[in-house]
Amino acid sequence: MRLLAQVDIKNTNFGHFKYNNSTLTVLYDGVPLGEVVIPRGRAKARKTRRFNVAVDLSSERLSGNGNNLGNDINSGTLRLRSEGRVSGKVHLIKIIKRNKSGVMNCDWSINLRTRQVENLRCN
Repeated sequence: MRLLAQVDIKNTNFGHFKYNNSTLTVLYDGVPLGEVVIPRGRAKARKTRRFNVAVDLSSERLSGNGNNLGNDINSGTLRLRSEGRVSGKVHLIKIIKRNKSGVMNCDWSINLRTRQVENLRCN
């Protein structure tokens, strides 16, 4: 399955934020199904950087959780979790540099009949 998503990096600082390569991981029952690299970049001061990513999900890594996956597929709803962390530096007036990072943890479901994301909760 291929998942298409929009990733936003919101910079609330008064200086630009240069971030390093990061990884966004999609998990099923704690087992990674797919990963995508968020390429290093820069978010301008007090702006949001938006871009689209495509994550290919594969059940190959599931060994003992295969029965749960089969039951969830038969029920028509697949519960997933996504995790990501972006780290970098905020640059203020070309003199001050501070290390900053942001973390994303989301729980969500895919309705397999409608192919829609449901019950998206992030913190």
